[in-house]
Amino acid sequence: MEVVPALDPASPRVRFGVELRRLREAAQLSQAAVASRLGCTQTQVSRLEKATRSPSKSDAERLDRLFGAESGVSFARLYERITAQPGGPVWFRSWAEEIEPTARVLRSWDPLLIPGLLQTETYARHLFSLEPRATAEVVQNQVEARMRRQRILDRDNPPLVLVLIDAGVLHRKVGEAEVMREQFDRLLKIVERPAVSIQIVDPDCLPGLAGAFMIAELPDGNPVTIHADSPAQGHVTADCELVASIQERYEAIRLWAYPERASLKMIEKARREWT
Repeated sequence: MEVVPALDPASPRVRFGVELRRLREAAQLSQAAVASRLGCTQTQVSRLEKATRSPSKSDAERLDRLFGAESGVSFARLYERITAQPGGPVWFRSWAEEIEPTARVLRSWDPLLIPGLLQTETYARHLFSLEPRATAEVVQNQVEARMRRQRILDRDNPPLVLVLIDAGVLHRKVGEAEVMREQFDRLLKIVERPAVSIQIVDPDCLPGLAGAFMIAELPDGNPVTIHADSPAQGHVTADCELVASIQERYEAIRLWAYPERASLKMIEKARREWT
């Protein structure tokens, strides 16, 4: 049975959903009717009301037009409160809060670092602490958000996670040697789970130089969605052409991947070298 994290009743995202349902029912509108005005599906409206989907700015604006100022609720202000919450950039929340938790299969490619879903707290903390203008509060919020993401791996029915990591990552120092050893112990332990697979990719793999990305296969006929990384802003999309392009690149990179058994031996060897 899937474990769904408890939602904070005081959070603006929960308030957004509560007010949406209250006003919708008061206006005697179905979820399908609201969906047609928002330009989305009934399922997406249901998830907004349950606070399992983050609203977009256009959602908020259209709801304010639909229910009017006389409703006493400003969905635009609630949206601003949601996006002002700490723990990660706004553009990433739709992925971390909506895509990853519902995905059946997650495929990832990381040419530079251990992927976030598999990072230890100390590895992640060191990364965040070296960001420009990092403060102790911001770093702590980012670390906590990253650890929350990883809860999907502890569910009774977790997604299948297929990870490709460039061989150079095993030798890229993040923190002291102890941090690296702890991180490799984490990889060797988590791969014992049947839902997690890790393969190391030959460093001569040129198709992987374009950057990190993730591919999510979703249930209920929802489209495959990707997250492509960049230093300034990641890109989350289900656009068919972009998704197809990333899927093709993933397969091109996978051709350069060592079998999992050989990959784990490479991780074990790298761990011994971090002394």
